[in-house]
This record gives sequence, C-alpha cells and structure tokens, in this order.
Amino acid sequence: MVDITHKNNTLRTAVAQAVVKVGSTETIEAIVSKSIPKGDVFEMAKTAGLFAVKRTSDMIPDCHPLPIEYTAIDYKINNLEITIEMTVKTIYKTGVEVEAMHGASVVALTMYDMLKPVDKNVEIQHIKLLRKRGGKSSYKDSGAPFTAGVIVCSDSIAAGQKEDKAGKAIIAKLEECGVTINAYTIIPDETDQIQQQVKQLKEAGNDLIVFTGGTGLSPRDVTPEAILPLIERRIPGVEEAIRTYGQDRMPYAMLSRSVAGVIGESLVLSLPGSTNGAKESMEAIFPAVLHTFRILKGAKHDGN
Repeated sequence: MVDITHKNNTLRTAVAQAVVKVGSTETIEAIVSKSIPKGDVFEMAKTAGLFAVKRTSDMIPDCHPLPIEYTAIDYKINNLEITIEMTVKTIYKTGVEVEAMHGASVVALTMYDMLKPVDKNVEIQHIKLLRKRGGKSSYKDSGAPFTAGVIVCSDSIAAGQKEDKAGKAIIAKLEECGVTINAYTIIPDETDQIQQQVKQLKEAGNDLIVFTGGTGLSPRDVTPEAILPLIERRIPGVEEAIRTYGQDRMPYAMLSRSVAGVIGESLVLSLPGSTNGAKESMEAIFPAVLHTFRILKGAKHDGN
C-alpha cells in the first residue's frame, strides 16, 4: 500500500452514485410496495451497502483500512431509473471515495440480484464519484507569489563542522508549495544574529521567515527567546500542530519549543534543527499554514 504516514488526519467526505434501471413500471411499484418475493429491496440493499463500505479494504488490495464514521444511502426514483447516492465520512489520512463507490456498487448489485427473478431487463448504469472533500485539494492555498528567507541556526554548521540538511529540507518543501526562496543563511546560535536576520528579512519584504535549529533545551538553544520579543502575535495552533504531528512519530517531539507568529504581514516560524524534525514540522503545517496570508488580508476561514 501507499505510505500515508506523513499525512494529517482531516474530515474526509465522498459521495458516489449508481443507477439501476428496471424494465417496467410494475417493477417500480413492486419495489415501493415491498412485494418483491426476496423481500424489501431498498432495506436489503442498504444493509449490503453498509457492510460493503466497511469491508472495502478487504476487497480492494491497495485500499487502507480506515474508520468509517458515517454512512448514508439515499434512493431517488425517476421513471424506470433508481438513483442510489452513497455518502461516506471519516476522520483519517486518506479519502473514502473508493469506499463510497464500492458501497454504491454493492447496493446496485444487491438490487439487481433481488429483482432479476421478476424483471429480466434490470441494468446497472453510471457508477461514479460525484464529489469528495477533505484531502489536499480542499486546502490548496498556493505559495505563489510568496517569498521566504530560511535561516539555519547552528554553531557546528556555521563553523563548517557539519553539513546543513534541515534547512535544505525546508527549502524543498517551500519550493514544492510554490514559495520563492529569497535568502538562505547559516548563522551560529547567537541571539543578536538571530534578531538581526528577522529584521533584515522583514525589511526586505519576505512573507515567510523560517528558522531551523535552536528550539531544544540545551544552553545554546536560544532561537525562541530571540524571536519571541519581535513577534507581534503568536499562533499557538501552528505550534501545537507541529508538536502533535511530531509526537505521533517519536516521543521526544514534546521537548521542542517551536514558535510561530506574525510580524506585520510576515509569518515567522522557528522549527527544530534535526533533519527529521524540520521535515515533519513542514509536513505538519504546509500548505495549510499559507492560509495565514489570506486571513491577514481580511479573508474568512472556510468552515464548510
């Protein structure tokens, strides 16, 4: 199966449709009056569909097992056609469109099986996904035309004793999101140099100012202390998201003192200095954190 361990849980919704066409109005009347010999077609098919949704990963090899939080099945009759609409919801890392389509398919097959003794002209038509929501495409704030400066805070890297990997990982993620990198600097863990970088990058008009390193608990880890006096408004939710995402992957993430906030219309982030810590922090909040710039310009959160 595809590796989804880097993804965040979100509310995922999918709606799928299947159409069953019968051969006569008598069949429709028999379904509505519940006089089909095999029983109540709608209720039996609905039950089969509920089982199918929950067992999708058993049937489709590359589907991930996931918690099904909600399923609804609706029927609409239009002349000789019965439209089945299957809605599935979950809070998970991957979508439920296959579950919705599988469920709609099994509802249609169950109806076909129950109706074939009384109607030889039953057909299954148009099994398709109608809509989905909650994945990456639903939170697709683009990084264009934003600019960023990336600063690596590390005594050893500044002295040439180690190679920077965390800063480069941050740059790769920013570029993936469409953000233009205007500056990439390596400095030692010195408060005055950290603050100078913030002021310079802010004055240069960078939208994002991203630090990596100096967020731990060693005596030389001073990045949060240097940045906090300059931040006008902290964004606790971003900080919580970074630590929660990391904590799900390794127990020491709780010791990170990552900071997020705004100075004017610039977003300032202070992320861990380890390569994995930097990568995971970026995965935790990008591209969703780019919505910050829309909010700063007066947009509203989309709560749909």
